[in-house]
Amino acid sequence: MSSSKRITKELTDCTTTPPPNISITLPSDSNISLWHITLSAPAESVYYPGKFGIIVQFPLEYPFKPPQITFATRIYHPNITNETNGSICLSLLKTDNWKPSTKIVTVLEAIRQLLVEPQPDDPLETRIAEQYKNERKEFEKEARAYVSKYAKGQVKFNVVDGAGAAGEGQQAGRAS
Repeated sequence: MSSSKRITKELTDCTTTPPPNISITLPSDSNISLWHITLSAPAESVYYPGKFGIIVQFPLEYPFKPPQITFATRIYHPNITNETNGSICLSLLKTDNWKPSTKIVTVLEAIRQLLVEPQPDDPLETRIAEQYKNERKEFEKEARAYVSKYAKGQVKFNVVDGAGAAGEGQQAGRAS
């Protein structure tokens, strides 16, 4: 199965039976390899009621190589870089762990689950991971501040060469 056929099938599957709290759009009908995901934080998460933009870029070699996935919305999280191109640390997306049989819906559900249960032992943001483990109330306060500042209202996507960037309402800068 070619990359575009596989991606089309997965898009159909995801839009027919979408994962909970997730909606998918294509910014361009001519590019099936770039998806915009809107993830509404689960109610049991410190990030609720935030809405987060996620950009999925499928490589030409998909499904033999994992998709590149970044947060377009700033988030205070130990497994997501605290910058405008929020890279995600998720073991099933690591090249060594990726399996061509992995479906994108599984990846999206794992990202949603990261909002409920961060993985501080495999962080991208060491300081935030330490705060999560040792000062949970302070972590939750900061995470909620980021939700208030960056994840309220309609999600904005700015895309440059398929990489995520903060949009209006989710501008760069630290929450105070």
